[in-house]
Amino acid sequence: MRNESEIKAELFSYRQSIDNIDAALVNMQAERFCYTGKVGLLKTRYGLPPADPVREKLQVVRIAEDARLDQNFAGKLLNFIIREVIRHHKQIAIPARGGAVAGRLLIFVLSMAWLCVGTRAETSTPASTAAHIYAPLVEESYTHFDLPGLAVGVIEDGKVVYISIAGERTAGSDRKIDADTLFKIGSNSKAMTTALLGRLVDQGKLRWDDPVTKYLPDFRMYDSWVTKQMRISDLLIHASGLPAGAGDLMLWPEPNDFTPADIIHALRYFRPAYSFRSQYEYDNLLYVVAGQVAAVAGGAPYETLMRREVFEPLSLTRCQVGRWDRDAVGNVAEPHGFIDGRNQVIRADGAIIPASPSDPAGGIRCSLNDMLTWALTWLAPTPMQLAWLSPKQREVLQSPHMLIPVSAQMRQWNNTHVMAYGYGWRMADANGHWTVWHTGTLAGMYSELRLLPDSRSGFVTLINGNGGKARMVLSEALLKHFTDPADRRGIADYAAQLDTLHAAPETKPATPDQVAIQPADARSLAGRLGIYRDPWLGLASICVRDDEVRFQVNKSPRLAGTVMKQGNRYLVRWDDRSVQPDAWLNFRPGSPAQLTMAPHEGYSSDYKDIDFTRKSGCAQSGSDWGRFD
Repeated sequence: MRNESEIKAELFSYRQSIDNIDAALVNMQAERFCYTGKVGLLKTRYGLPPADPVREKLQVVRIAEDARLDQNFAGKLLNFIIREVIRHHKQIAIPARGGAVAGRLLIFVLSMAWLCVGTRAETSTPASTAAHIYAPLVEESYTHFDLPGLAVGVIEDGKVVYISIAGERTAGSDRKIDADTLFKIGSNSKAMTTALLGRLVDQGKLRWDDPVTKYLPDFRMYDSWVTKQMRISDLLIHASGLPAGAGDLMLWPEPNDFTPADIIHALRYFRPAYSFRSQYEYDNLLYVVAGQVAAVAGGAPYETLMRREVFEPLSLTRCQVGRWDRDAVGNVAEPHGFIDGRNQVIRADGAIIPASPSDPAGGIRCSLNDMLTWALTWLAPTPMQLAWLSPKQREVLQSPHMLIPVSAQMRQWNNTHVMAYGYGWRMADANGHWTVWHTGTLAGMYSELRLLPDSRSGFVTLINGNGGKARMVLSEALLKHFTDPADRRGIADYAAQLDTLHAAPETKPATPDQVAIQPADARSLAGRLGIYRDPWLGLASICVRDDEVRFQVNKSPRLAGTVMKQGNRYLVRWDDRSVQPDAWLNFRPGSPAQLTMAPHEGYSSDYKDIDFTRKSGCAQSGSDWGRFD
């Protein structure tokens, strides 16, 4: 039997959801009146009848079918609303007989018109002052860093005051970027995932402190105690004990054949790098888990929930998630790398963009207009947007939950004293101003959304090229306008400082190992060729194909390359040069043979989590020894 307090708690959660829905209904009806008022004025101006019975009947049928409501109920509800609208239209249509009444109604309609503003990011005419401030920074960033494409929008006091678009969706194609061009927003997807979870909390379908295993019984971390203690909130703050970037090779490079179920199963194999909830280390896999929790709690696939609970109510009309048709949607920016002195497309999209396990962590695409609308949802929400997510959940998402060490660069550039992670958002002080933001980084795509909540200001940056430095420098220059306007440093100044901060150490004389890199001889790998298995990455082959020793991960087509020899060591040089870094192959003696991987040339990566064991020899077929058994 359930006790009284449990029943009351559940009742309260349902009533809270009903209250939010009621508020949304009232605010949406007010917004509807603003548009029907405009319709009434238009009909009056051109002598059109107040009512349209044919349209009304069609509306009843359509709404009843879409919402799966009884048609009689839908008809009564819609007819009540329409009768009120027609009454207003008839009164508006008395220009000569009742000028005073019509005037008062006109004032009422116009006074309601503000409710129509903000459901999409509407740009006020850019003031010359805004263009004078921002245009030089954006234009210099575009040229200084030789970007293929750049889209920037700036918000001041709750209004979009500046938009700048430059470049092409595909370099050399003459297909220009505009404010509706889709970009990969990378880890800015995380804040949308946490907003979806917040919606489910408001609806009483989950709680932040629910155990993950309540929704995913097969979920396991390496430590059984951590498994039991892991709450939904723990999935979101990068303090689980996972090493930085653990398991990212299951997400990227795309496309690959890993599934969310593969990722959930793999988590049990990652040894913790630190104590649970003790420090910040960025990861992506647990956001994939969070997306699956949302799917179970919400009773629909993650991508369906994201469209229904986030994109549609906020009018993020261009944002895409899950499986979609590139050409049907259209106007999609391609990622680029700067190769051989020019921008070239890397990892080009196919005609169909597949659903990806990475979607909750970094797989959403949106346009500049969408991202500005998303920013305004937090900076200057309309009544409808306020009803979309309760004040309590808004506060939870953008409150500090895990401290992040402050870098020397942030201290030097912004006098930052504290930095933290919320649920899908970073936050820090910058020159005495509180900022909330996130970045997104994928191969050939960079994004940033920065909010300054106290001044209802912020900016969005989207880049479809190798623009990590460009994003950092432009962001700093834009941020200074809001937090330290007396600082007049420009793009070139910050770029030079960044180069100094990240200057490479003095180059040491080349050693023989650094000089001599050549294809590996299969004979030197006798007893090591074969099929290997890693607990989380799965099968990989090191086999001869077309007279070369080839390395191939079974579930990740882009993790394929030629095995090279450098001195006494072996490494994989990836075929796709956008896959970085190349990887050392460290064979360990024993039976069966074992293999670990490490980044070549000192890069950080998650190769260190790989531990292969040889399972069999290569499947021989003529000169092709690379097939999996």
